Amino acid sequence: MSNFLLSLTQHIRRRWFYGLISLIVAIGLGVATPRPGQALSLFDLILNGIEYVQLANMSDRQEIDLGGQINQQLVNREFQLSRNSRINSYVNGIGQNLVPTSDRPDIPYHFQVINDNQINAFATMGGYVYVTTGLIREASNEAELAGVIGHEIGHISGRHAVNQLRDAALTQGIAEALGVRQDALVNLGVDLALNLPASRGDEYNADERSFNNLGRAGYAQSGLVTFMQKLVGQRSAPTILSTHPAAADRVARLREMLDSSAVSGASAGLDNTAYRSRISSL
Repeated sequence: MSNFLLSLTQHIRRRWFYGLISLIVAIGLGVATPRPGQALSLFDLILNGIEYVQLANMSDRQEIDLGGQINQQLVNREFQLSRNSRINSYVNGIGQNLVPTSDRPDIPYHFQVINDNQINAFATMGGYVYVTTGLIREASNEAELAGVIGHEIGHISGRHAVNQLRDAALTQGIAEALGVRQDALVNLGVDLALNLPASRGDEYNADERSFNNLGRAGYAQSGLVTFMQKLVGQRSAPTILSTHPAAADRVARLREMLDSSAVSGASAGLDNTAYRSRISSL
């Protein structure tokens, strides 16, 4: 019996040792093998604080961190943020009112106004939402603006930007054994925020999330519908529609949702005069 136990113990030790050697080799292949333009050893990675992100199981903390870095590049290099404290406070207030009733209320959200006459709004991962002054002026009332902001919250709660980032990283071949370098993901995230429209499925999903969120927050769900309809009817498609496919189909779908599933009693935000007063400083 003792010989059997001794043999079994030796066998387990050998398997553990070989497993450890395989792990070391895998790490060496992933981070220490020179590549064109980059020959970093494991020691270099540790010394320079280079972080890798596993896209398959990105944590909320990693998403928030990446979103913050993407946001920093966007506001420092691409956009001019509004310094109008009244408008900034108003937009942030609407957004924060929608967060608790959203499908993902447990991360911090940041709602920022961009000085731009184009009618546009977009979001990036980690809770960052952007709305242009042109869009704020175009909205007729608070419910319409809330519908747009809710749509962008819907993209975040659906983790659409995270999925886009994963697909783009795999397509570009920048994923390695340890994942993807965080600095590469930040640059890719900036490019996606500026240039890649959301898919048809993501737009439908964000519309539905916004529609339901408006009702739970007490806003008139018709606001999202009337704002989208207004944009579709314009001769020159606004930026928010030129980068979002199938706008007319989306409006038709929202109308069906309004007819069949509007939340009774959700009617806040329809006072056009009050809204014009709130944004009069633009």
